Amino acid sequence: MNKNWIIGLTVALVSVVVVFFTLKVGLKFYNEEKEKKALENAVILVELKEDLTASFDSDVKISDFITNINGEIIEDKKVDTTLLGKKELFFEYRNDDGIKIPYRFTIEVKDITAPLVWLGDSYTVDTNIKNTLEERIMCVDDHDDEPICKVVGEYDLKKVGSYSLQFVAEDTSGNKTVKPFTLRVTKPSSSNSTYNPIKYPFSEAVSKYKSFTASVGIDVSSWQGDIDFDKVKNVGVEFAFVRVGSKWGMDGEYFLDSKFERNMEGFNRVGIPVGAYFYSYARDEEEAREEAEYVIDKLKKYKVDLPVAFDFEDWSKLNNYKMSLYRLNRNAEVFMETLEKAGYEGMLYGSLNYLNKLWKTDDKTIWVAHYTNNADYEGKYKFWQFTSAGGVDGINGYVDLDVMYK
Repeated sequence: MNKNWIIGLTVALVSVVVVFFTLKVGLKFYNEEKEKKALENAVILVELKEDLTASFDSDVKISDFITNINGEIIEDKKVDTTLLGKKELFFEYRNDDGIKIPYRFTIEVKDITAPLVWLGDSYTVDTNIKNTLEERIMCVDDHDDEPICKVVGEYDLKKVGSYSLQFVAEDTSGNKTVKPFTLRVTKPSSSNSTYNPIKYPFSEAVSKYKSFTASVGIDVSSWQGDIDFDKVKNVGVEFAFVRVGSKWGMDGEYFLDSKFERNMEGFNRVGIPVGAYFYSYARDEEEAREEAEYVIDKLKKYKVDLPVAFDFEDWSKLNNYKMSLYRLNRNAEVFMETLEKAGYEGMLYGSLNYLNKLWKTDDKTIWVAHYTNNADYEGKYKFWQFTSAGGVDGINGYVDLDVMYK
């Protein structure tokens, strides 16, 4: 090939690229100038609410602060309200003439929620009480890890009697809860009562709850001992949740449920769809992530058809965790997010009252525990644990019974 011809072709190609680039830059500059001039003459009408505040950890969007706008917001973003103080918001909208308008305004995120005190009109202890009332009575705030919680009034935990008191809780934003209650101090009980309810036959549960849109199953742990999986299959159990394990309390070491492997292998063998749950003691997001990673490692060699649940139940010691409700909920979310990245579906387990008062349940798969004839939970839920006294052929003793809604 002629050398001069090659050089000429190369020069021509470079010239084309330069021309194309020049045209592209020129067009970009032209469009920017055009948009700038259009913006200078654009009609901008954005009317904001008088109250430009948002409560801590609330679900609000840009549009929630706007009362009137001459156009449509291009992306109505959710506002991050997890940090207190002033926050500048930026958004873009197209006005009625189709011109893109940038707009900024400032809001303030405030903590306006008083601490929650888990206390009725009366509270009873006996004279053998080992800790303080402030340690025993749940006192937790939405934002503060350590709200001020104290019992006001005179009382003697070593003297039988009734005392009229107040429980006062206050957070750093000045929100206060004052809860009057009667403290009853009694003598230690000599009762040796044991848990011995009448068994709820699985066949009765099937006839009552099984339908085209609902199936009946169980959840198990080492407490159920060695299960006869063939009998469980034959009696009609349609799904099962297996405890993976837990930790030996707050700051404790991990332990694998002693029947976990046997249960997973057994249910997999007989073809009963299985999910799992982990009893959590997480105090922060890092611990929650570690717990999820532990669960993922233990589940990886089994077939898991159903969700994997975050199960926190250490409510009597919650004050010792020094953990806000925001942090508690973030623990559950991080646990589930970590599971979902590994291909599992995360789920939140909780009893009715805690789901109603403590947990954020939006956009979560919910497993509600409520031992009545109806779940009575007004939120959306996928699973319902309705008794801990189930009787199933193939399982010695009691077992939890559950409904799954399809």
